[in-house]
Order: sequence, then C-alpha cells, then structure tokens
Amino acid sequence: MDITVSQRLNGIGEYYFSQKLREIEELNKEGKKIINLGIGSPDLPPHPEVIKVLQEEAAKPNTHAYQNYKGSPVLRNAIADFYKTWYQVDLNPQTEILPLIGSKEGIMHICMTYLNEGDEVLIPNPGYPTYSSAVKLAGGLCVQYDLTEENNWEPDFSALETRDLSRTKIMWINYPEMPTGRQASVELFERVVAFGKTHNILICHDNPYSFILNDNPISLLSVEGAKDVAIELNSLSKASNMAGWRVGMMVGAKERIEEVLRFKSNMDSGMFLPVQLAAAKALHLGKEWYQQLNKVYAERRRFVFQILDTLNCSHDKNQVGMFVWAKAPSKYKNSYELSDEILYNKNVFITPGGIFGSNGNGYIRLSLCAKEEVLQEALERISSTATTKR
Repeated sequence: MDITVSQRLNGIGEYYFSQKLREIEELNKEGKKIINLGIGSPDLPPHPEVIKVLQEEAAKPNTHAYQNYKGSPVLRNAIADFYKTWYQVDLNPQTEILPLIGSKEGIMHICMTYLNEGDEVLIPNPGYPTYSSAVKLAGGLCVQYDLTEENNWEPDFSALETRDLSRTKIMWINYPEMPTGRQASVELFERVVAFGKTHNILICHDNPYSFILNDNPISLLSVEGAKDVAIELNSLSKASNMAGWRVGMMVGAKERIEEVLRFKSNMDSGMFLPVQLAAAKALHLGKEWYQQLNKVYAERRRFVFQILDTLNCSHDKNQVGMFVWAKAPSKYKNSYELSDEILYNKNVFITPGGIFGSNGNGYIRLSLCAKEEVLQEALERISSTATTKR
C-alpha cells in the first residue's frame, strides 16, 4: 500500500529538539549522564494555591464536561485583570480575549486563519522556528527579516521599507526576543505598529517571556492604536511554571478574536475547566511571586555567565528572559561545532544558535531551567581539562 504524506509537509522536518533529545537519550544509555541546558521547560512548580485549585475543582463531579469554545468567563476575566494590572492594557473579557491550549497553538491558528496560498509573512532571523513551520503548513511563504547584534536585535525598518511588501500579510515579532533576550522599548513597539498600519500588515506579537528577569513587562497592545493592526499571544508556561498545563491566550480586537475562533472552534472543544480555574488563580498572583521566581533565575544566570566566560563567549548582561544568548569564539566555524564539542567532550548540551536562523550561526543559547547544583556541575565539567570519548 503506497501511502504518502501531504504536500504541506514538504520542507517541514522534525523539530530540532525532538531529534537532539533522542540523541541525548542514546548517550545517556551509554552512561554519559548528559546535562541538558538546551530547553526552556521550567523545572520549578506552580504556586501551591494554583495546584490546590486544580485538585479541588477536579474532585467535583460537575467539572468534567465539554467547555465553552471561548473559555470560562472566570479565566477571561482573570486575563483581563492581568493585562490591566501588569501591562496597563484594557481588554473586554467578553470580546477581546481568547484562551488557548498553550500559546504555541495560537501561532498555527493565526496562520491558518489569515494566510492563503502564496501570502508572504515576515519572520525574524534569528527567531522561534515554529513561526516558519506554521507559515509553511498554512501555505504561506516565509520572508526573513534580519535581527543583528549591531542593530540591538531590532528590525531594520529602513531595510524593510525597500522591499516589495504588497503580498505581505503578517509580521511575527517576539519581545523579549527569543533567543536573544532583547527587551522591547515603547518606541520600538510604536514603530512596529506604524509599520503595520502603513503597509496593511497584521502584526503578531508573541509575548511569553515578559516577566522573566525583567522589571518592566510590556505588551504591544499598550501602544496607542495597536489593536487596529496587532494581536498578541501570551502564556502561563514560563512565568507561572505551568508549561505542561498548556494554558495560553490571544488578545486583540473583537474582530480578530472572532476570526481566529472560526478556525479554533473546529479544532478543539475547550480547555479542561479545573485547569482554567487554576490558571485564573495563577493570573491573580501578586508581585512577590514574580520577585521570588526571578531571584532563583538571577542566581542561576550567575552560574551561566561563568560557564560562558569559561568558554570565552561574549554576552550582554542586560538581556532578559529564560535563556542567555552569547557569541561564540571566532575559532569555531559555527555554533553547531561548539555545541557538539561540549556535548561529546564535556557531556553538556547547549543549544546552537543556528537553529534559530542564519543570523544565529555564531551564537549559542543556554537555558536557566536547571538547578544551581546542576549548573555548578556543568561549570566544573566545562572548566575541566579532561575530555570524554565520543
């Protein structure tokens, strides 16, 4: 029987981390005990009160049915409160908020909602690889725009203006930027909104990292007129330590929410109600929660800076988010070479920046999702002159 996959999968490979985790698993079977500093999956638990709400609600007999496609009013009101408290953004919980089963699904929903075959989408280079794969799966064409260290990892609008943008439907942005840790300014967001309005481009802002090691969380929607041209994705995965819970949100104008819901409502039947109610609890946590969380990450980052200094990698100490981005020494032809050298000789995995685009080729990324003792062990392994056999 000759069964072939659809053409939409042409050019869509297995996610890099999926492949690498399999290789690391094989190395561990050989007794290598690899320290994985690659993936940003929080190892800290959610707040105890969040878990308590989940347990109590899940024990009730009437919380297990299908849920509203637009999510529980309790969760939508909590999201509205969250945006008002932390971002000074007013949202109508009835019409301008759409809970998501993780913000990653929102990337695909947006692409499937708005893209026709051949529509062009501006993708950051370096940037999150899922933007490109979602665009391709939806039939769109990826057009990369450069982010460089020389330009503070911000779009070069003068270069963008020289392009033919007549077929451009969407522009993906992500600040604090992953993988570079660059924080956005209000001025940058104002320029992005103006650019979108001038060229009739939908600006899609992916905003899951704004609370990690950052005292100034900012939403694109805080810019005047942003709702006219922009939508924003956000998530509880990072700042609430709820990555496996799959709770995200899309916020924007009523029209955008209704348009995306037309696609999403054909994909799922809503999130488990106890998870939604627990997420609402997480969204109402106070400043002390984020301060405590960032105290842990600050200590971990201190060890990561030492690791990078040992590797002679240069790095910006003002970057924010769950990772540290660093420039590899010039003796390496690319970031993959450095990553593999450390993996096979020191039994430590760090992410090569090249997986995020060609502009990341000379960089590496380290995750802060490892306990201090693990980072200390990684530092000792990398500092050691001894090597292991591949």
